[in-house]
Amino acid sequence: MYWIYNILLIIYWIGLIPVILYRLAFEEGFYERIKQSAGFMPSTLMKKIEGKRAIWLHAASVGEIVATSPLVKDIKKSFPDAVVVVSVVTATGHAMARRIIPEAEGIIFFPLDLPFLTRRILNIIKPIAILLVETEIWPNFLRIAKDEKIPVMMVNGRISDRSMSRYMHIKSFMRDMLGSIDRFCMQSKLDAEYISVLGANVKEVTVTGNTKYDQTYATVTDEEKEQLQHEFGFGHNHPIIVAGSTHKGEEDKLFQAFKEILQSYPNARLLIAPREIMRGNDVKALSQKYGLKAICRSTMTEPVHEEIPVVILDTIGELGRLYSLGDIIFVGGSLVKTGGHNILEPAAHGKPIIVGPHMFNFKEIYSLLSSRGACTMVHDEEELLEVLQTLCANQTMREEMSLHCLEVVSENRGATQRNTEELRRLFERFHIVP
Repeated sequence: MYWIYNILLIIYWIGLIPVILYRLAFEEGFYERIKQSAGFMPSTLMKKIEGKRAIWLHAASVGEIVATSPLVKDIKKSFPDAVVVVSVVTATGHAMARRIIPEAEGIIFFPLDLPFLTRRILNIIKPIAILLVETEIWPNFLRIAKDEKIPVMMVNGRISDRSMSRYMHIKSFMRDMLGSIDRFCMQSKLDAEYISVLGANVKEVTVTGNTKYDQTYATVTDEEKEQLQHEFGFGHNHPIIVAGSTHKGEEDKLFQAFKEILQSYPNARLLIAPREIMRGNDVKALSQKYGLKAICRSTMTEPVHEEIPVVILDTIGELGRLYSLGDIIFVGGSLVKTGGHNILEPAAHGKPIIVGPHMFNFKEIYSLLSSRGACTMVHDEEELLEVLQTLCANQTMREEMSLHCLEVVSENRGATQRNTEELRRLFERFHIVP
């Protein structure tokens, strides 16, 4: 099966050559990205890891980086002599990692999963352990790590329903890949069941919880919040609605609802953060189509004027902190069939949360928050407007939802420490001194 995978991978990359050449010519920073993926590490990283005991954490993109952040902090605290290397797949993940994981000695792009490149980078970094965040499974990377006798652990592991359906089509291949992983630290009982069905050794599967409950990178002091309110022109306005990680098809519904809200609350403000930041200007144009003046965060040079009710957040790494400004939060990817996005960030700020009906990627977290009255689901634009109007008018309801959010987050903290303890046991099992 590996030879089929490698042939398909080579064909895939050959097909991408025109795209790669175009991006090399016109995309800033792409040369360094492709250079790292081909096994050429920055000299600054080489100096930091030379002769050191490296722990390699691999995360894919922004969501996994949020889960990685508290774990890196705890690993550095527990194993102060080790160096930490974090690898990512996407440019947004790289930018986010640089922003919220300053403790890591190196943040690199993951190698193209070709055998000779993977072996080259493993020989350069020489990790004493590899931690795969959530479900970052790469066949050649795992196979070669096993050949090199490098222990591998899955941390904050999760398997979405959609991924489970795809993996079942290659179950025998999955069983072989999972055999290269020595320990599985899963977010929930359901994730543990899924990974076991796919072929993981049941004896090596444990439930440690979700490290995203432990994230602190989005913490905002009272002084910082006041400064942000001034910067965004939100100082004396009500309500402030923050719509995070929105997708095409959701912004129309939000702008329609917000226009109605403005009829009753002329000082209302909307901060909308498209999931793909390059859509910022498109979302701004859509806002103007609805007669709403808007400004993109990337072009702000002074505090937002009071006549501009909409701010488009088209920057990386700020959304988690800016949820603190909202009176009401909508989390996107849920009114369209994307599966939803991280609702723990607004919950950590104690904010009333609204989502659409498609939360299958975060169903356990949604179920927990909704069961406590902290999160409300709407099914269409009419329900969205109705719930927004209710929350705008009902301060008591907002305060109760906020309290329940904080209670849920507080009760579920501790996954980071449990993952770190599992790493310590892995070191003992393999007689590794970090």
